[in-house]
Amino acid sequence: MNLKTQFAIKNNPYLARYLHENSHWFKMLNRNPATLTSLEKEMKEHYKLTTKDRMEDLSRKIDFIQNFMNLLN
Repeated sequence: MNLKTQFAIKNNPYLARYLHENSHWFKMLNRNPATLTSLEKEMKEHYKLTTKDRMEDLSRKIDFIQNFMNLLN
């Protein structure tokens, strides 16, 4: 695994944890460091860190606050 890939993994705790849980990625990264983008995409989908997931979470929080405010009125 090249140095750039190792730094990317060490600097992202989610990526390091996902790689630890799914060790088959080590082989893929050793053979082709360009698969790091695929690994990051899969990790974001697994931990729900995509933009879509964040927007849904924000929407749920806003709905919760609105319902709470309606109860107070």
